[in-house]
Amino acid sequence: MNSWINLNALWKIMVVGLLAGAGLPALFAVGLRLLSPPPPAGTVAASTAGRSITGRGTAGRSTAGPVGYVLAGLCFAVVLAAIGWGISVIVNHS
Repeated sequence: MNSWINLNALWKIMVVGLLAGAGLPALFAVGLRLLSPPPPAGTVAASTAGRSITGRGTAGRSTAGPVGYVLAGLCFAVVLAAIGWGISVIVNHS
């Protein structure tokens, strides 16, 4: 341990910062993606320089349905729990 920098505290701050700063928004985005309706059967539309291209493929498929709703609810529950925990820490330690 350096007398100027506490490396043990620094790596903990980095891990929590990455999880809260990038992990929670990413988890929320996954939850939203799980709620999106599937595209029309067998088609995927993409736009390239103003032109619309429609082709066959599985890109952009989602799991909207009972499984998708349950997984999305789980994602949102984790995000809400993290927000509640953060508020709790701020209120109780100030």
